[in-house]
Amino acid sequence: MADKSDALPLLVVVGPTASGKTELAVELAERLGGEIVSADSVQIYRYFDIGTGKPSADERARAPHHLIDALEPLEPMDAGRWVGRAEAALLDVRRRGRVPIVCGGSFLWVRALLHGLVAAPPADPAVRERHRELVEREGRAALHARLAEVDEASARRLAPNDFVRVSRALEVHELTGTALSVIQEQHGFRTARHRARLIGLRRSPAELDERIALRVRAMLASGFVEEVQALLERGYGESRAMGSVGYRQIKDALVANTVSDREALTESIRRATRVFARRQRTWLRREPVEWLEPPEAARALLASIAGD
Repeated sequence: MADKSDALPLLVVVGPTASGKTELAVELAERLGGEIVSADSVQIYRYFDIGTGKPSADERARAPHHLIDALEPLEPMDAGRWVGRAEAALLDVRRRGRVPIVCGGSFLWVRALLHGLVAAPPADPAVRERHRELVEREGRAALHARLAEVDEASARRLAPNDFVRVSRALEVHELTGTALSVIQEQHGFRTARHRARLIGLRRSPAELDERIALRVRAMLASGFVEEVQALLERGYGESRAMGSVGYRQIKDALVANTVSDREALTESIRRATRVFARRQRTWLRREPVEWLEPPEAARALLASIAGD
């Protein structure tokens, strides 16, 4: 396989959370002589470990990983900045004769890498601060409601608790007078910047729900609550990563002093993760993903590559 690496399309492992992306990417990297470029908007931050499902020490030993633990928790990161870093990592991997494999569930980042970014205005700190003040006064649902008034399509796509993306969509409308969804539709993400092959593991909804439940319980047993407590004590409570699934629920429970009710906490994280996975599956239905059957997914993909 190694002598065909230059001719391979860029392999991109996608799929909903808990579907087994990391395991598949690591196995492919081992067999192809590859290295993994993470497309995960939370794994990129240091100290956010358990709740992000970061590759284990064994998995990192089996395959080099890039763009994991690359930033301090309060450093800014968005799709544009990540694409610049990802392109540099892909070039470095290829220059060393290795096979790059992109893996992650931050699909906006994946889309930006493969098709470029929408031409939207840069962030305006004053607008962001105004949005934060609104949320502090009236809650995140109020900001989401304002977005729904001017950009219904984006509001349907974004969760009310996703402050960063809701604020950005509203900010674009406030700065341009045009809905972000309209700008995205005009862009169309039709121009390919990489010859890519999107692959994922096929999981039924019932199987994925079971995997999510097992994953949540394993994370809590591994010290997830203690990790969040330590992050809050270090001043990272308002970091972007703290708003992600799992971290947000534990933070809220710690603030409300209800964290001792582990069954309720487990259920709240499981439910939020299921909602997140459902949104991921909706996004992926619009993409040309090759769905492979576990546990023989890697073998099937390698056989198809060998036959090209």
